[in-house]
Amino acid sequence: MPLAVNATVTHRSEVTHGLFIIRVRPDAGVPDFKAGQYAVLGLPGSAPRVPFADPEDPPADPDKMIRRAYSIASGSVEKDFLEFYVAFVTGGALTPRLYALQEGDRVFVGDRIVGMFTLDDVPAGNDVIFVATGTGLAPYVSMLRSNYAFHAGHRTVIFHGARHSWDLGYRGDMESLAAHHDNFTYVPTISDPDEETEEWTGLTGRVTAFFEDDTAEMVLGAPLDPARVSVFLCGNPDMITGMMRTLGEKGFREHTRKQPGSIFVEKYW
Repeated sequence: MPLAVNATVTHRSEVTHGLFIIRVRPDAGVPDFKAGQYAVLGLPGSAPRVPFADPEDPPADPDKMIRRAYSIASGSVEKDFLEFYVAFVTGGALTPRLYALQEGDRVFVGDRIVGMFTLDDVPAGNDVIFVATGTGLAPYVSMLRSNYAFHAGHRTVIFHGARHSWDLGYRGDMESLAAHHDNFTYVPTISDPDEETEEWTGLTGRVTAFFEDDTAEMVLGAPLDPARVSVFLCGNPDMITGMMRTLGEKGFREHTRKQPGSIFVEKYW
C-alpha cells in the first residue's frame, strides 16, 4: 500500500546552495491557520535523496514516512499553496529528500497546522521587534503577508542574522516592504563579512550584539521598554539563549498563557 503523500510541489527555488523555498498545494486545499504557525512535511524513506548528502547510516525504512515540522512562510490569506523556507542538512533524514523535490512531485503535508508563535497576545499599540537567524525568518514573513497592520500606531523592526549576504532569504521582499511602509524597518546583518565577494555596507556581527548596546533602540526609535515593546525570537537556540539573557537584564520576560510577558519564543532545533 503506497504511503499517503497528499500534496503537490508547485514551486521550488534556491536562495543559495543549501537554502531553498518550496510551495506545496494540499489535495484537500489550504486549511485555515494563523500566521506564525507550523505544519508537518513528510516523505517516505524510499524517496530519493540528493547525491551530495551524507550517507544514511542506517538507511531509512522505505515503508515509513519521515516527518518534520516547518514554519509556514506564506500568508494566512493565501489559499493556493503553503510556502516553506528550508535549510538543507547534509546528515538529515528529511531535508536531503525535500531538496531533491521538483515541481510536480508529491509530498506529505499534515492536516493540522498548529503553534502558539502568533501575534494574538501582543498588546494593541506595542512596538514589535522580530529577531531571526537563518530560516527563522519564515514565521515573520507569514505574519507580514497576513494583512499585517503596518500603520496601526506602532513600529515594527526585523533583525535578520545570517553568515553571508547571499544567505539572507526574502531580503528583496523585506527591503520592498521597508520602502513602502515608514513604520517598518528591515535590518540584515552578516557574521562573516570577510568572505563577501562584494563590499557589504550593512551591519555585521550577531544580532544579539545589537541589544547589548544601543543599536536596537536607535533603530526602533524608542527605549526597549517591556511594557511597550514585544520581542519575537526565532532560530538558533544559542541566539535565543543570548537574547533571553540580555532582554532579561532589561526587565523582559518570556510570555506564557499563565504569565504574560514581552518575549515570544520559537526554537528551530
